[in-house]
Amino acid sequence: MVKSNDNLIDQPASKDGISSAENLSDKFTITSCPPIPSNLDGPIDVDVAFEPLSVVEKRFADKLQPGGQYVPPDCTARNRVAIIVPYRDREQHLPIFLKNIHSLLMKQQLEYGVYIVEQTAGSSFNRAALMNIGFVEAMKQKNWECMVFHDIDLLPMDDRNLYTCPDQPRHMSVAVDTFGFKLPYSTIFGGVSAMTEKQFRMVNGFSNSFWGWGGEDDDMSNR
Repeated sequence: MVKSNDNLIDQPASKDGISSAENLSDKFTITSCPPIPSNLDGPIDVDVAFEPLSVVEKRFADKLQPGGQYVPPDCTARNRVAIIVPYRDREQHLPIFLKNIHSLLMKQQLEYGVYIVEQTAGSSFNRAALMNIGFVEAMKQKNWECMVFHDIDLLPMDDRNLYTCPDQPRHMSVAVDTFGFKLPYSTIFGGVSAMTEKQFRMVNGFSNSFWGWGGEDDDMSNR
């Protein structure tokens, strides 16, 4: 984003009656990003090669803001999206996930932040609690409109799968290779799911009662 000069309002008027400030304002006006970017290709190659996290960080260092946030440089994003990732003991998956997800989200011209929410060792995994914590902490940083809850071992295979929130909550991982690209059951809501900030508050988030594997996504689907 281009930040205008604080002194522009004091610029004298030009000969044609239009101030220099107005001319500069027009020059630096940034239009809204398109609802569907024109550069999307459809099926994409997923890069599953492991690279150290430090290598991935350097690759995106000049594009990302501190904390893994991004704002499109050439247009105003239509969507502000928080990607919340529950995490524990997935050191090999983390850099692979980050390099794929950052490339995709930048291409979709979103304003976004990626939140890796890590659970300490010593107890059963509580995916729901981590996602709730991620939501609370993300909203402290920015007024995100859309929340995407994302397993770290799922990678998008088509860049037309937009990481945005429509009117209704959306299950985004409906076709997964390990499931033969078919839904295991019709009400599944795990893996990758999207809902607005208002919808998440309306159902009071995920239930913290589910320890171990599974259950919290079905409970959210029922809500």
